[in-house]
Amino acid sequence: MADAWRERIFQWPVLVASDTAVSCDVAIVGSGCGGAALAMRLAEAGKSVVILERGGYYTKDDFDQRELNMLARVDGGRGLDTSEDGSIALTYGNNVGGASVHYWADSYRLPEDRAQQWQEVFGMQGHDPATLAKHYAVIERDLHVHPAADAYVNRMNAIVRDTAQALGWHVKRVPQARRGCLASGFCMQGCAYDAKQSQLVTYVPRALAAGARLYADTDAIGISFQGRQAKTLHCQVLDRGTGQPSKTRVDVTARAIVIAAGGFNTPEVLQRVALPQELPALGQNFFCNPCPMVHARFDEDIIQWRNIPAAWGVEEFRRARYQGPERAFGRPSSSDYIEGGYLLMPNQLQPGLLAAVLPGAGAKHRELMRELPRLGGTIAWIDDIEPGSIRVEDGQRRISMPLRGGNAARIRDAWIKQAQLLIRAGARELMFGDAEDTRITRADEIEPAVAQLSLRPARNVFAAPHPGGGARMGSSERDSVVGFDHRVHGTDNLYVSDPSVFPAPPSVDPSLTIMAFSFVAADAIQSAIA
Repeated sequence: MADAWRERIFQWPVLVASDTAVSCDVAIVGSGCGGAALAMRLAEAGKSVVILERGGYYTKDDFDQRELNMLARVDGGRGLDTSEDGSIALTYGNNVGGASVHYWADSYRLPEDRAQQWQEVFGMQGHDPATLAKHYAVIERDLHVHPAADAYVNRMNAIVRDTAQALGWHVKRVPQARRGCLASGFCMQGCAYDAKQSQLVTYVPRALAAGARLYADTDAIGISFQGRQAKTLHCQVLDRGTGQPSKTRVDVTARAIVIAAGGFNTPEVLQRVALPQELPALGQNFFCNPCPMVHARFDEDIIQWRNIPAAWGVEEFRRARYQGPERAFGRPSSSDYIEGGYLLMPNQLQPGLLAAVLPGAGAKHRELMRELPRLGGTIAWIDDIEPGSIRVEDGQRRISMPLRGGNAARIRDAWIKQAQLLIRAGARELMFGDAEDTRITRADEIEPAVAQLSLRPARNVFAAPHPGGGARMGSSERDSVVGFDHRVHGTDNLYVSDPSVFPAPPSVDPSLTIMAFSFVAADAIQSAIA
């Protein structure tokens, strides 16, 4: 049968009891959207593939829908990692399947206007709309991507849809990667029903069925080079109980080595490696879609943590509007900014996470928690324009993202638009979740309240779910890290296959585009090692 691989019992990762040396055609660091898609394509093309994953291997039987348990299992840094000044919470996966195990399953194609910008501004080659469309069609079929159906529209989604339409804003069904969804509302804790089509239940098992080998709890710590040739990937086995390194090593000799550790981790991995050539752009041009939220208290039950997170999304403000020409990523934003530069979505937070991000303390916080079923809210994915950076200092990864200039303008505009929607929808009180516990009840309070909200470190809660750009793609080693074939400049066989290669934010959820880019990378690697 066509889906016979789905019936196959998922192979356990290779168990390593002592130092091990293996060889293969391609060694891949990471098993998220980038690494898994690449592994599947190469393994099904007959290449011998080894996947190295720093996180643990979990299945639906491990997804107990308890928030604290799952944060510890599938979230990088147990959900506690932040940018160096504490401004932004880093959201990434640390498990087989990567961030796709805890993502919302939103599955957009790269908008044509953004693909065109990447070509015109950054000289992108080999990833044109026609090439990507061919790959998107395959991925959408494999992951059962479809617009969210009416049965999956929870009350918060209905409020956003109806109110956005009343305001004259463009709103659209969100494409979903789901199959047989039971609408439990625990998408961010891993799907206990294997309905969300994460890499854990799609491309990872297909890669294994085609002969790939998987090593979980295995951290890449170095690469040996001979000149421009990456020869051996050195890894250290981690103790699953503590997350600490053991004394056991795995060395993988490969014809090609691929770093697909994700937007937060790949620039760090590459900076820890003694590359044959200095790359000044490594760790620069970083983006992460910082997400401002607004919480709302309604007079009806919302129960935002049921059903799927985002069935409808507001696309009215996806592209920023200026009085003059649209600004390209990385250029200073000027005073001619009008509005936009983000997607606006219904929010979905489970009770534990809600308790952590809601404002106030003591009696004020207890009052909010008693009204938990009536709390709803929205979130915006900011298409950041001022880039941040990732660097390694004193052995530690340090991530900075400026919340100023164009980024600040977009964040404040997103707060305004969210508040306008929620007040129009009948919310009786809005909360911005800031340290000062700013609350409003009327439309005429929105702009003055947003103007005084502080963007200083640790005054607000911003998640960062879509990192990339720290090893961006381009033609020159002066301002990029990899070429258009995904190969690291100055090397013959070291590649990157994750959102780190994106030249700028894609303006939508990146998961489908990460996979499509990985298909392009797979073709390039096959040609190189044929």
